[in-house]
Amino acid sequence: MKFIKKLFNIFFLTELLKGLKVTGKKFFAPKFTVQFPEEKTPTSSRFRGLHALRRYPNGEERCIACKLCEAVCPALAITIEAEPREDGSRRTTKYEIDLFKCIYCGFCEEACPVDAIVETRIMHYHFEHRSEQIMTKDKLLAIGDKYEPMIAKDKAADSIYR
Repeated sequence: MKFIKKLFNIFFLTELLKGLKVTGKKFFAPKFTVQFPEEKTPTSSRFRGLHALRRYPNGEERCIACKLCEAVCPALAITIEAEPREDGSRRTTKYEIDLFKCIYCGFCEEACPVDAIVETRIMHYHFEHRSEQIMTKDKLLAIGDKYEPMIAKDKAADSIYR
């Protein structure tokens, strides 16, 4: 009996017809197209995009060079060098994120005790040269300065989940 059923399926191509049935349903269904530059797709509130370093309201950078973000990064994309200042506090002399290595997991943001490094909602960015994908301290601070109102608003909204 199994042999006859198998022979019937092979002869009448039932698997192929089942697949074509699914294809036919999708073929005549209405299409959903987003006209990209004019229309924006919705993003999750927990989306992780371009990195930024933040400053305190007095203008001093927040990073205290604890190197927790460097230690927790699974892709080893973060490099930090630090030295003590005259007042005894530590600050970074070199803070780099290699975006070729970064997997945008958000562990660096979670590990930071002072909310210095954040991943913003910015998803549309590009680079012309390979060297631009290494985000230096100056670039990260410039991004943080430019988008601080958005970052502060997102941090305040996210605090209800913590």
